[in-house]
Amino acid sequence: MELTFAAATDVGRQRQHNEDNFLIDKKLRLFMVADGMGGHAAGEIASSIAVHEIRDAIYQNRDLIERYRVDDPGVQPIEILQVLEHAIQAACTSVYNRAQAEPDKRGMGTTASVLLIAGAPDHLRGFIAHVGDSRIYLARQSQSHQLTEDHSLMNELVRRGKLKRDQIDNSPYKQFKNAVTRAVGVYASVEVDTFDFDILPGDRLMLSSDGLYVYLEDDKIPQLLADGDVKDVPRRLIELANAGGGHDNITSVVIRVGDVPAAEASPSKSGDVSLKLEVLKSMQMFRYLSYRELVRVMNITESLEVGPDEPIFHEGQAGDAMYVVMSGTVKLSKTETTIAELGKGQHFGEMSLVDRSVRSLTATSVGATRLAVVRRKDFYDIIRKEPDLAVKLLWSFVQVLGTRLRKTTSDLSDALHGEKHGIDTTAENLFQD
Repeated sequence: MELTFAAATDVGRQRQHNEDNFLIDKKLRLFMVADGMGGHAAGEIASSIAVHEIRDAIYQNRDLIERYRVDDPGVQPIEILQVLEHAIQAACTSVYNRAQAEPDKRGMGTTASVLLIAGAPDHLRGFIAHVGDSRIYLARQSQSHQLTEDHSLMNELVRRGKLKRDQIDNSPYKQFKNAVTRAVGVYASVEVDTFDFDILPGDRLMLSSDGLYVYLEDDKIPQLLADGDVKDVPRRLIELANAGGGHDNITSVVIRVGDVPAAEASPSKSGDVSLKLEVLKSMQMFRYLSYRELVRVMNITESLEVGPDEPIFHEGQAGDAMYVVMSGTVKLSKTETTIAELGKGQHFGEMSLVDRSVRSLTATSVGATRLAVVRRKDFYDIIRKEPDLAVKLLWSFVQVLGTRLRKTTSDLSDALHGEKHGIDTTAENLFQD
């Protein structure tokens, strides 16, 4: 999948100097946007220090990135994410130390949104490290997805239910509209968000400072990133922002992912990722998740191919995973009596995510079947690391169990009613005889 890219930055219509910085390292396939803050040109210094320190720290680990590219099984995605996180921490320390050494720069800082694209040509993966309120977007299949979470006061108020997004401009908090809750360099260290995802042929990616994305409508982003030559796109986006008022510095980095040559294509990869996302999104258990959260769940799933009439697990076995039917059919039975047959999008074994009880049923494939498997250990890990995601998952989980409990109660009631009706009918017949 060939990458083409371009970038541009502009001071905007209302600022005197540009405190944004971006960096592209073609060999590393590394892309960054940093939006500085601090006054007296300190923001420009902070963002400049950050992008170069981050690049240098990642370059020092290029051997690890190269090993991941050649599919070395000893290199896991988490290690690449740790490289990016440590790189931002190194930049944070450098910016902070510079500010401490020069009193007129005290308190300066910067956002940092970093995207590293790594892996083999036909199996690319995106790695993100992020602090602040710049953003990284993915445009895929005519839809736009924000892959980063804004570390801003406004977003925190919205996330906690104190404010709705359409109320921001008329709220008493309006004067704090640009306030960030995390920045690189304000303190000696900072909490970094990391995220990794599959990159598919045809994907479009954009890194943007807030001076641009406030003027963009999410549903228009896919077309804006796809139209014309890639080298012209960032400049067109800047013109759009300036036409809207240009209230801040404006920076855009745009990346396009081309198709895999037919001779090199891995036909199942793109389809497998799309199918997993499609099926997970359709499930009641995951219906409240954002695209970014859905990808996080997908990242912990394993793919399992099962042949016709092959057992998946047996009644009485210890359970440690939930299964989702991606294609094919699964039969659930108890003592050789079929209880149910499940098709695409349906799941089973979910109780194993919350307790260590044994399986109450036997699961067998009816024909060739593909499953997504979520292990209890991985489920617990994601819940510990992602509190917001955990609340959504557990709430949905309770709803799923509640639905099943109501159905069981209804079935039991019907069975008891049927049994009573049968007894009454028998007594009546005996009386008539």
